[in-house]
Amino acid sequence: MKNTENTPNGTNDISRKEAVKKMGKYAALTALGTFMILNPKKAQAQSTPPDPGW
Repeated sequence: MKNTENTPNGTNDISRKEAVKKMGKYAALTALGTFMILNPKKAQAQSTPPDPGW
């Protein structure tokens, strides 16, 4: 990531391209983590069939 200069209001600005790149990394990491946690095959294997209520 390139160095950015402080703007007059005291915040660091990044370009739109850098912001999209950074958010893409977070989105990929989040999707991977969600898939690992909510893997359908594992969830189905761990669930028990409903009680028939006899």
